[in-house]
Amino acid sequence: MNAQAILVEDEASLRLATAQTLELGGFSVQACSSAEEALALLRADFGGVLVTDVRLPGRSGLELLAQAVALDAELPVIVVTGHGDVSMAVEAMRSGAYDFIEKPFASERLMDAVRRAQERRNLVLENRQLRTARALHPDTPDLIGRSPAMEQLKLTIRNVGPAGVDILINGQTGTGKEVVARVLHAASGRKGNFVAINCGALPESVFESEIFGHEPGAFTGAQKRRVGKLEYANGGTVFLDEIETMPMSLQVKLLRVLQERRLERLGANEAVPLDCRVIAASKANLLQLSAEGRFREDLYYRIGVVTIDLPRLNERRDDIPLLLAHFVQEAALRYQRPLPQWSAQDMAAWQAADWPGNVRELRNFAERLTLGLAPQAAAAQAAEYTSGSLPQQVDAYERDLILRALAEADHNVGIAADRLMVPRKTLYDKMKKYQISTGRK
Repeated sequence: MNAQAILVEDEASLRLATAQTLELGGFSVQACSSAEEALALLRADFGGVLVTDVRLPGRSGLELLAQAVALDAELPVIVVTGHGDVSMAVEAMRSGAYDFIEKPFASERLMDAVRRAQERRNLVLENRQLRTARALHPDTPDLIGRSPAMEQLKLTIRNVGPAGVDILINGQTGTGKEVVARVLHAASGRKGNFVAINCGALPESVFESEIFGHEPGAFTGAQKRRVGKLEYANGGTVFLDEIETMPMSLQVKLLRVLQERRLERLGANEAVPLDCRVIAASKANLLQLSAEGRFREDLYYRIGVVTIDLPRLNERRDDIPLLLAHFVQEAALRYQRPLPQWSAQDMAAWQAADWPGNVRELRNFAERLTLGLAPQAAAAQAAEYTSGSLPQQVDAYERDLILRALAEADHNVGIAADRLMVPRKTLYDKMKKYQISTGRK
């Protein structure tokens, strides 16, 4: 966000000098000689700082402060008071001022105050945007991490999310390409659907029908109209995962749709207007594939208006403790298990690991750790199995077998029952006994 300031000072020479100080410090300044002039510029979504002298012709700086706080209680206002005017400064702080400065003041004191106030304002507005996005898209996952790579990613999302441009996400398996796509969708403010398509999972024979839809009689078996994925995403976002696997013949059709923002269902004569954002993802180098004739170069440049490269987990090792803590909390809640414990040596070893499966591999590890199946938790698991009475030890072992079977079956009770070779009702009864949920939402 840009650094902005509204400056209110009635003395012309001091107003000019203060404005120049702020501008040299990187602020865009709107200088005013009265509170009335400043009020005309203030809005609830103003992204900067208000700096005002207390003693002004007409309305005072304290009156301006009161109106600014009424407009937005979190708008930072820095009040400039006369030397020794303690009561005025106290009144200003009680009325909601962010800070006060006494005249005469050093430029360093002013810049320190306005920079801190601008940082506060940026954080407030960012949190508001996130809350708005969360309200519109409550299922949007969180981007966890404070490493430089993740902070840069979050900044990019804040900048391009609302812009509506098509985006290409590059990243290895497990780096979170769909998570980033969902966050971009939330940041866009679009109220339509988020539609994810795994291009590598669709057979070529049904690809065109799935993507573009079809009319009745378009082909054998097409008995009624089907709205395709692109059309279903109208007003929202379509996520094309593994776009490098899309057949060349369909790349041509997709390119035309993206250029014209219109599509034709199979068997239709009329085009349907299309208003959706396209986010594509690839774990391959599309430009290299284009050079090899395995991906259309014109499509690459069309979807890659903006390109986001996701870091590997071993490139942001400082985020591993945060990620692991988040994942084990999720797993402990899902499996109704206590939070696992680990030592500083354990965490050091995990941060030094390569994690070729990236965040997805770390999530799977967190689940095993929570279930007592990771090496670091073996001692605690053994203690659980060898403490208490024989029935208690048997129950503990049986409960873990059920949890493991459910985890391996993606929490499908029927599949887990088959693997454990027990009737489904028996498994449900045991799950009720051990207070185990399926983990499905």
